[in-house]
Amino acid sequence: MKCEIAQQNMIFAGYGELHDEQMDGLEEHLVGCQECREELEALRLFSEALALHPMVEPSPNLVAQSRMRLDEELDLIPAHGFLTHVRSLFFGSLANIQSSPALTILLVGTGFFAGYFTLRYQVMHAPRQNTALVQYKQADSTIGNISGIVRTPNSEIVQVNYYRIVPETMEGSLDEPEIRNLLVMGSTEKATGVRESSVAAMVAECKAGHRCQEESDGKGIRNALLVALRYDKNPAVQLKALEGLQPYIAQDKHVRDAVLECLMHDPNASVRAASVGVLPPVQADSSVRQVLRTISTQDANPYIRTASWNVLQGSGDIQ
Repeated sequence: MKCEIAQQNMIFAGYGELHDEQMDGLEEHLVGCQECREELEALRLFSEALALHPMVEPSPNLVAQSRMRLDEELDLIPAHGFLTHVRSLFFGSLANIQSSPALTILLVGTGFFAGYFTLRYQVMHAPRQNTALVQYKQADSTIGNISGIVRTPNSEIVQVNYYRIVPETMEGSLDEPEIRNLLVMGSTEKATGVRESSVAAMVAECKAGHRCQEESDGKGIRNALLVALRYDKNPAVQLKALEGLQPYIAQDKHVRDAVLECLMHDPNASVRAASVGVLPPVQADSSVRQVLRTISTQDANPYIRTASWNVLQGSGDIQ
């Protein structure tokens, strides 16, 4: 019990209006609090001093006037509104609940399950946070470049300012924007293995139908696959990019133009043959038929000439 509450309870105890439970708590507090004991002693002396003076009863006129003024003030109180009625019902319900333990348990259980299912709903429908995990490898860092050198005058102290390159590892879902941006960057790296792995991951994203739309800024996954198909020097990377672009050849003119460009000018026969294999869905297009006619008569590779002619005639699958 705090001293402020104890001092208030002292006053109630002096008038005999303190409950037994509160009286026990006050006595326990007084045992360990010297200040409150002094306050209680002061109240006791004050009560004794008041007891020496006789109590004056109020006159009948004063009592009558006070009652009349009280009645007038009660008449001025406005009628109870809707909120007052609701508050009365609420506190009345609390009293009924206190007198009915079974109803109390039922309401508590209902509130618990309602809160549990509400929390589950909020968790399931809450915006997914970024789950990409970045790992730093400080021990493998290297010095990038020197940005400045300052020598302290009249001493051998030299201050060298430099930038340090710290390798990092990011782990996350293909749906994470950071992961997709890194895959696009990886598709243009010098290391062939990195380009192959990056393009393969982007192809898997496109084949799954996740965020493979063409973007105006030229930084989307489909744009990266188009760049890999047209300009990569490794046939394995080109073939993998062609696999990812195949579902979009009928709806995206840029994809169709890139495939026709590879068919006409790519130096690798495997890439040109694979390009022919993805053209049947658009064989009725005039530009496609024109390229197929040229290839079927002028290409140096007999297999590609035959395959182009078969697509041009619409004669089944190309083996």
